[in-house]
Amino acid sequence: MEDKKKELLEGYTAYAEEKGIALNSNERIVGAVIEGLLYNEEQKGAKYCPCRKVSGNKEEDEKIICPCVYHLDEIETMGHCHCNLFVSK
Repeated sequence: MEDKKKELLEGYTAYAEEKGIALNSNERIVGAVIEGLLYNEEQKGAKYCPCRKVSGNKEEDEKIICPCVYHLDEIETMGHCHCNLFVSK
């Protein structure tokens, strides 16, 4: 499990750099979100954002696979995405 967490963290760090955003500097929050993503992958079949409700509608639920379709707009308006994994630089 620790390997999966590390791999996911590295992937999201690279993604954030590519998009000109950052991961939250609060390691506790990042760790909780990462654990939630892995739990959802194991239980629900995909890395659904842990801050969003999975509806069961596959087409709609694809929108909330992390990084979700909402995160960049949320970062622009609030300075962070809904689950606080990504933040503005």
